[in-house]
Amino acid sequence: MKTTNSRTRKGATAFAAAIALSLTVAACSSDSDDSASDCDIGMVQINQTAAFFTQMNEGAEEAAAAAGCELTIANANGDPAKQNSDIENFVTQGVNGLIVVAIDVNGVLPAVQAAMADGIKVIAIDAKLDEGNYDTFVGVDNEAAGAEIGQWVVDEGLADGTSYGVIGAKNSFIQNQREDSFKAVVDANGMVFTQSVSGDNVQEQAADAAQNLVAAQPDLDYIYTTGEPATVGAVSALDAASATKIIGWDLTREVISGLDSGSVIAIVQQDPRTEGVAAVNEIKSLLDGGTAAGFIDVPIAIVTPGDVEPYRAVFP
Repeated sequence: MKTTNSRTRKGATAFAAAIALSLTVAACSSDSDDSASDCDIGMVQINQTAAFFTQMNEGAEEAAAAAGCELTIANANGDPAKQNSDIENFVTQGVNGLIVVAIDVNGVLPAVQAAMADGIKVIAIDAKLDEGNYDTFVGVDNEAAGAEIGQWVVDEGLADGTSYGVIGAKNSFIQNQREDSFKAVVDANGMVFTQSVSGDNVQEQAADAAQNLVAAQPDLDYIYTTGEPATVGAVSALDAASATKIIGWDLTREVISGLDSGSVIAIVQQDPRTEGVAAVNEIKSLLDGGTAAGFIDVPIAIVTPGDVEPYRAVFP
């Protein structure tokens, strides 16, 4: 297996250490400030079914407890209108920190702008908002990471003359970024794009999409999936004997089984728990008078069957 760049290798080796370090920093901060009421955070989350988001919530909760902050998480269940309403409710309740995991990065802006106008510190996680509508963005550069997994495909000799389809989520800005940047790299290196379908961040829809793709194109070499529901759905739809292999985003227990069986050959793995920790710590720092970091880059890892072992404990 070829090695990826230093940023990716760092993501693979620092997965657990980053969590411990972040929580240690938060704990030290709480020792110097025992006033929980000075740190009241609202977090608007996309859903609480995907492991990615539940791990992000766990990191945020652990960091908030260590830092002496109050944290309330609102679950939008994939509904952009509810997410806007959740932000408005947090503003009314008087929070002084807001963590936004946006479904619709444009649709959420009026509510976010109103929060910032009230002096609320805003941290965007995972989905980057337009400049000027947050204090700090915490997460992955999704466009760069999509290009990185595309380059991995090229470097592994898997692109030239092979075919691929995409299972994405057209309702997700960041997943569209991951799709477009991946396609730009592999298409330029001889890979043949056939079709893109949307699972809309719903596992069952993604599974149906994968089955339909393979049924219509039995000679398809690869499916590229842009997020956890699409990846899990594709794994459930394709058995190990299928000639079509999966390259995608986000580990789960099911996806690790796919890596073991050979139906999955590579996964872009983020570190959502560390994203949650970093977001809370950044709000606490800002409320204590610190300067906004602007961007906190949480490295990715490209996980293959040969290096999945460290992640088994995270997804038992």
